[in-house]
Amino acid sequence: MNAVSPVPTGLPALEQRLRQDLEWLEWPAKDWVPPREYEGQRVRDVVIVGAGMCGLAAAGALKGLGLSNIVLLDRAPAGREGPWVTYARMETLRSPKQLTGPALGLPALTFRAWYEAQHGRTAWEALGKIPRPMWMDYLVWYRKVLNLPVENGVSVDAVMQQGDLLALTVSDAKGSRTIFARHLVLATGRDGLGAPWVPPIAEAVDRRFWAHSADDIDFTALRGKRVGVVGAGASAMDNAATALEHGVAGLDLFIRRKELPRINKFTGIGSQGVVHGVAGLPDDWKWRFFDYALKAQTPPPRDSTSRVSRHANARFHLGSPILDLQERDGALALTTPKGTYILDFLIFATGFSVDLGERPELAAVAPFIRFWKDRYVPEGIDNAELESAPDLGPSFEFQEKQPGSCPALARIHCFNYPAMLSHGKLSGDIPAVSAGADRLGRGIARALFVADREAHYRSLVAYDTPELLGDEWTDADAMPADLTVSTS
Repeated sequence: MNAVSPVPTGLPALEQRLRQDLEWLEWPAKDWVPPREYEGQRVRDVVIVGAGMCGLAAAGALKGLGLSNIVLLDRAPAGREGPWVTYARMETLRSPKQLTGPALGLPALTFRAWYEAQHGRTAWEALGKIPRPMWMDYLVWYRKVLNLPVENGVSVDAVMQQGDLLALTVSDAKGSRTIFARHLVLATGRDGLGAPWVPPIAEAVDRRFWAHSADDIDFTALRGKRVGVVGAGASAMDNAATALEHGVAGLDLFIRRKELPRINKFTGIGSQGVVHGVAGLPDDWKWRFFDYALKAQTPPPRDSTSRVSRHANARFHLGSPILDLQERDGALALTTPKGTYILDFLIFATGFSVDLGERPELAAVAPFIRFWKDRYVPEGIDNAELESAPDLGPSFEFQEKQPGSCPALARIHCFNYPAMLSHGKLSGDIPAVSAGADRLGRGIARALFVADREAHYRSLVAYDTPELLGDEWTDADAMPADLTVSTS
């Protein structure tokens, strides 16, 4: 008697369904880029720096288009890419659970499918927002089921132009080496073109007294301490709450504004029109949209704010910009218009800056990159964040300040948060990352085909596999006369 194989359930069943979907969609598409070698090694068609959510989505889109000669490089260990289990300290994601995120249009690749396969429909209906560590677990699964080629523990130390190639100096535990690529994608997150930003006043005090919210903070060491947090965004609330939950003696939250922002403006107009339309706006309209939204600011999530305020030793100081900061008797004295506060430690939840001086790996190409301030700033609408945004081409590629000064920039793609002004919010947040990855992938595929047009034309000319063998018809003029049909 033959044993009957059990029907897969749970994740195995979902993975079987996904494999079938991918097969029916002919995903991945067949390879079509002619292989190249340089200095005895295979040239990568695309190298992606960063294997977080954006990097994985980009790799999935490229692989689906028949670009298999790619690799993702991430300096973090496997399972710790991106912010989700490092400096992100919220309890749940801000985004609604039903957003499809990096699923690339594949229902079986969504978070919902992954969650329901393990916990069922009832659990999904009961779920509020996605727990942050669970999102990381989903991304680990995403990488596995799409079989994306990630190398962890690898840093990119330098990017140089090498003819029509890019020479990348990379390092890992084994040492330093050079790899060559035709295109480079910077999927490097919020600080991808700079670093965490703190106000200059922080430089007046010893580094042991403060941290940025993106730092690896030992919250256990803050137990019983007087702690301050500067900022009013999501990261400010998340860091304040984490400090309170670790037993700080008191938590003072210093907020420059007189009121917390309450309305998330872009949520109000979210649509596929915004996703696909922002890139087509004239410059002045792009600037108007994002200047207004940035100055209105995004409110911290209600849950994150309540997570702070439920502690009796948490104090919100509105209308309290920092006027002075100095060391005093082994502590910090922080002064605002409302008084001076003595603190043992201060956390700056003050965001990130675009500053290529903080990205030594881009030093060789940085002087040639064009930013919006180099081309367009509307009179009377000052906005430092927008002015410092890179002015990108249609496939997220950098552009030159002076034409011809650095052709390599057309092959370096800025698929990270600072791309927002050029493309909209397609390369840093969950809602539209698949649309961004699709735009990026199609642009790179187009560029590679155009660059290899001579090889593809030779293939066109050389192709000689017949579809008709010659026995499918008979030439009427060659038939015997008695078999021909009279036309009289």
